[in-house]
Amino acid sequence: MLKITKSSQPIEVKTLVVVVYSPPGLGKTSMGFTAEKPLLLDFDKGSHRVKNRRDVVLIDAWSDITAMTADDFAGYSTVVVDTAGRALDVLSADIIKGNPKMGRGGALSLQGYGELKSKFTAWVKHVRSFGIDVVLIAHSDEQRNGDETVERLDVQGGSKGEIYKSADVMGRIYLTNGRRTLNLSPTDTAFGKNPGQLPALDVPDYSVTPDFLATVIAQTKAALNTLSEEQAKAAAAMTEWSERIAKTATVEDFNALITPTKDADEAVRANVKRLLLKVGKDHGLTFDVKAGAFVAPAGGTKKDEGAREPVADDEDAANKKAAEPTAEETAKLDAAKASATGELPGVAEKPAKKGKAA
Repeated sequence: MLKITKSSQPIEVKTLVVVVYSPPGLGKTSMGFTAEKPLLLDFDKGSHRVKNRRDVVLIDAWSDITAMTADDFAGYSTVVVDTAGRALDVLSADIIKGNPKMGRGGALSLQGYGELKSKFTAWVKHVRSFGIDVVLIAHSDEQRNGDETVERLDVQGGSKGEIYKSADVMGRIYLTNGRRTLNLSPTDTAFGKNPGQLPALDVPDYSVTPDFLATVIAQTKAALNTLSEEQAKAAAAMTEWSERIAKTATVEDFNALITPTKDADEAVRANVKRLLLKVGKDHGLTFDVKAGAFVAPAGGTKKDEGAREPVADDEDAANKKAAEPTAEETAKLDAAKASATGELPGVAEKPAKKGKAA
């Protein structure tokens, strides 16, 4: 049976996939360690250079992580993949090793890329099922687009598209006058995903703010969950108004709702007014803008017309019709007349021919 979430029910966001990318040397790995209770999967073998290093797993082969279970992540709230590009390289090697037909000249074939996308996406979903966040760290690649420099993820082939799609939040770190900034919003020259609508953030000293990324993720979840609750309230309010408007029948009923609609919740006010106008029109009413009220046509509303009391003219017409003989009665009258006069029914007497008298 389908588990349907009604429009009036909120959808709680518990975990996120976050992508952080930048050119080398701007502190991506260090930022990853500022997530909540992080465990870093080190594919790049560069965690030893980080000052604020936390717990790390050095990855040599994809099999090192496929064997991981929920027990391995006990006590951790975030898994940091450093870097996503290198993780995909390791996964590619594992795919070709398992099935040489998936590769050609050391690189993945078209079929191999399909397997890469499938396995990586499945692994990210598997980790999220443990109730933990996933942070994917990636290098950026600069590409020229006319006179502009466009930043993209430095990830092999079409697999970068899977990272874009799986990411809930995506931001890049860049330098402005020697200061690092994390911007989650997309620009003309860079990708981004900012569902929490956070502003561009100055990257702090991690020794002073060791929970920087944890705060960013928490604020994004809070914004999404608040939005979900507001959407649920708006849906419930709209349902209530729809039921209320559906009960209106007369022009007086519609006009009585005009003032209350002005006091409706701001999130649904415009839709409520549109619905009232639409239903009024369906009932044959027009809205007089100058008077600020609904006006009924001369014959009343459509609903009134279907249920109006009969008037005198209607009664006279009905009585007149009832007094008229039926077709059967008319036939009997014709037959009786023919029997009395000797005429065939329905045949008129022919007039005598003019001529000399006999």
